[in-house]
Amino acid sequence: MILDRFQITGAAAVVTGAGRGIGAATAIALAQAGADVALCARTEDQLRAVADQVAKAGRRALVVPADLSAPGAAEELAARAADAFGRLDVVVNNVGGALPRAFADTRRKHLENAFQFNVGIMHELTRAALPHLLANGGAVVNISSAMGRLAGRGYLAYGTAKAAVAHYTRLAALDLAPRVRVNAVAVGSVATSALDLVMNDDGLRTSMEQATPLKRIGEPEDVAAAVLYLVSPAARYVTGTVLEVDGGIERPNLDLGLPDLT
Repeated sequence: MILDRFQITGAAAVVTGAGRGIGAATAIALAQAGADVALCARTEDQLRAVADQVAKAGRRALVVPADLSAPGAAEELAARAADAFGRLDVVVNNVGGALPRAFADTRRKHLENAFQFNVGIMHELTRAALPHLLANGGAVVNISSAMGRLAGRGYLAYGTAKAAVAHYTRLAALDLAPRVRVNAVAVGSVATSALDLVMNDDGLRTSMEQATPLKRIGEPEDVAAAVLYLVSPAARYVTGTVLEVDGGIERPNLDLGLPDLT
């Protein structure tokens, strides 16, 4: 049956940023589809709560509290996951972000930090996991953002880094084919802690909803479902793709209150 292609029974996955939001929803979705999951984030209590949900799905969870920006942390995560599960088939790179900042206040260090946080860590973990992914044929999904293709004031560092994530995905997919598939999800406005400012302000929330053709803000499970598709046999003929899960948005409509230089 076609639904069988969405199962990943017996697979082993690593999900970063797994303590909450998109990462937590993705880890739980992968477990419900049959995978054991290594969970990584900075806050152990959050990871433990997600691990409980993985266990309820009948799968094993490995909790790895870590700051992946630390030297060697990504390599250690891949090694621990492969050792715990005896294999590693899926990597979901969900670490990323950067604070909005006016152009004149964006210094070189802000660009460098955004690139390292969004692209550098992703590359380090994917590279560390590669020998294991090659063993059985694996899948990588990188979490990018709609701001990697849209123009919005204040998102210079973040948008540039997420655009790099998208093109990194295309380049890595070609380098690693045919044994490893590499895809990305470009996420729009999703109700996570990063969007608390918007969700708690009726005016900002309404403005964002109206800017989205589907007239709502996304849920973490909307992204998790896309990730599950991309890592599953249902997407076995898909690589180098950036799947847009953004409600159809083509123009951001959110005033961050940044100074106008014109």
